[in-house]
Amino acid sequence: MKKYFNYNGRFFADDENVLSKDDRSYRYGDGLFETMKLTNGNILFRDQHFERLFSGLEVLKFHIPVLFTKQKIDEEIKELSKKNECERSARIRLSVSRGGGGLYDCDKKLSYLIECWPLEQKDLNENGLIIDIFPDAKKSIDVFSNLKSANYLPYVMAAIWAKENKLNEALILNQHDRICDSTIANVFWVKDNKVFTPPLSEGCVAGVMRKNFLELATLNPDYMLHETVLSQEILLQADEVFLTNAIAGVRWVKECRNKVYKNTLSSKIFALLH
Repeated sequence: MKKYFNYNGRFFADDENVLSKDDRSYRYGDGLFETMKLTNGNILFRDQHFERLFSGLEVLKFHIPVLFTKQKIDEEIKELSKKNECERSARIRLSVSRGGGGLYDCDKKLSYLIECWPLEQKDLNENGLIIDIFPDAKKSIDVFSNLKSANYLPYVMAAIWAKENKLNEALILNQHDRICDSTIANVFWVKDNKVFTPPLSEGCVAGVMRKNFLELATLNPDYMLHETVLSQEILLQADEVFLTNAIAGVRWVKECRNKVYKNTLSSKIFALLH
């Protein structure tokens, strides 16, 4: 079956080339992206995804065209999922860049790319993840830290390192040598039936699933959720560890170094969020 993508509102076959050689997302990582889950023709947590995207575009001082609206992008995502026959369940990636040009003479024209792939619905991962802490990069904490930036190098290298070391995931350290998130997810841990996660001030990406869990936890007295720093020592003393993102929801961690974790509360949280 022929597959398609959307570039600036037009549909192209997957094997067509449309990006310019001077696109700033390629040259400088000058852009943002959103990874979303489509179920039965609707984007899960659509408003939160678009809120994060447009907020990030403002932070990066993008010139946003009048026609680049939440409604327009939503309609184009749905149309693309129909063309690719994956309306029931799909992974959507929306990439936005500043267009072409050099470092000081960019054309300021916003460009966007929408891709989608069929996605299998999954339960909580039966085999817990085996993870470790990526030692070779420290993420800075600044006004850009919480964005889903196209400048993704520390996460890319951490993912390569994880694969080389036969790990399922890798955790990222911030400039204070504390854990902020993982390559594709926010990190949570459980100690004495209390759930914790690093605050955004630690430099983690402002995850949509993270935000939803924080909001749900305030309404559910069974979950005591706290935002606090995560050191390597605290991680290895936790009872449980789990990761969240918009695609997988919750994935529980079985092992980090010589520490083995349970998934008692993680499985309940998976059910709550799904």
